[in-house]
Amino acid sequence: MQTGARPIDPETLRARFPSLSRTLGGRPCIFADSPGGTQTPESVIEAMAGHLRRGVSNEGGAGVTSGETDTLIEDAHRAAADFLGSRPDEVAIGANMTTLAFALSRSLARTLGPGDEVVVSTLDHDANIAPWVAAARDSGATVRWVDFKPGDCTLDPASLHAALSRRTRIVALTLASNAVGSVTDAAEAVAAVRSATEALIIFDAVHLAPHRTIDVTALDADFLFCSSYKFFGPHLGLMFGRIDLLDGLRPYKVAPSSDVSPHRWETGTGNHEGMAGLVAAIDYLAGLGSGAGGGAPDGEGTGVEGPGAGGVAAAGGRRPALVRAGEAIAAWEAGLTVRWLQGLESVPGVRLYGIADPGRAGERTPTFAIRVGDLHPRFIAESLGLAGIFVWDGNYYAQRLMERLDLEDSGGAVRIGFCHFNTPEEVDLILDELRRLAG
Repeated sequence: MQTGARPIDPETLRARFPSLSRTLGGRPCIFADSPGGTQTPESVIEAMAGHLRRGVSNEGGAGVTSGETDTLIEDAHRAAADFLGSRPDEVAIGANMTTLAFALSRSLARTLGPGDEVVVSTLDHDANIAPWVAAARDSGATVRWVDFKPGDCTLDPASLHAALSRRTRIVALTLASNAVGSVTDAAEAVAAVRSATEALIIFDAVHLAPHRTIDVTALDADFLFCSSYKFFGPHLGLMFGRIDLLDGLRPYKVAPSSDVSPHRWETGTGNHEGMAGLVAAIDYLAGLGSGAGGGAPDGEGTGVEGPGAGGVAAAGGRRPALVRAGEAIAAWEAGLTVRWLQGLESVPGVRLYGIADPGRAGERTPTFAIRVGDLHPRFIAESLGLAGIFVWDGNYYAQRLMERLDLEDSGGAVRIGFCHFNTPEEVDLILDELRRLAG
């Protein structure tokens, strides 16, 4: 992969994550559970703590601390816009992706009626299924399903085409499967939808966000969701919406709150310390692409010294730096993916669900769902956990996918998920443990 970004420096980068130095029984812990939530760099931790230490206040007041909160909120929306390639007034910040999606679904349900159709996918996390199914149920609309190809667990284009009609009003698809790592061919999907319907396209980018650069303009998305705790930040959700849609739809909100986008979609008092962490997480990623040698130095561009601190954001180069960081991350993770897929071939009795060809590493994230012989997924996860290797098991809220693969009633699958702070040595250690268990 050709990239203009400086290659990942794992030693320098890992030193920025306090949790990566944790040990269990004298062995370094391996965090291979990033699809469920990534670890956070020190700069994020300090940004959140720094906001709380300085003195907190709600927005819109007359005091200095309230003014600082106002500035922080603006900074957070600018950072989120840089992360997504949008305008600041097109990104709402909320508790999490699921909460934001259900809020939007309530508003969209007002625009639907009997005879209208909503399209969802069996490849998706239920947070990108349930809200739109609920909107259809409440409005009398019909739900149509898009299937995936069981062989490689990628979205089935023929199934998508078959689900579309002139009555389609909403199409909700994942950009990458949180269960099996398959990356959706978004351009192909959007072309199919735009050519056959006038439907709104809603993307779930939660799983893709830590692995690729997101560009809502290039995607031609109407709405897009992601969560910052999946890209090295705190527990917050982001909702991108085209400004004409955010302004044109009617959200459920209290009367005194702002009626200006995106704040009209942000119900209740915001998580201000979380917003400080959000800025820091995005600046950390931008630091990877700015020549900072593995993330922005602590306190630089993170809000640690107050909202609007320096660094790549102040230099006006955060978006280009994020693009370069995405290139560097994708290149590093492709190497981990190839190493894992090749090594997995020597694990007795293993079955991988999803893309298995190392030559297709660019079509997936380094997230892998496996079964090993007759061993129950929870047994494998617990056994690895005792060795200080943290993975996941079950359905990870991708229940429809597990049902489609006939795994739901037998414990789902073991999910091993890497990100850019993982190393080839960690990949090898996990493979060794799996060989021992499969023995």
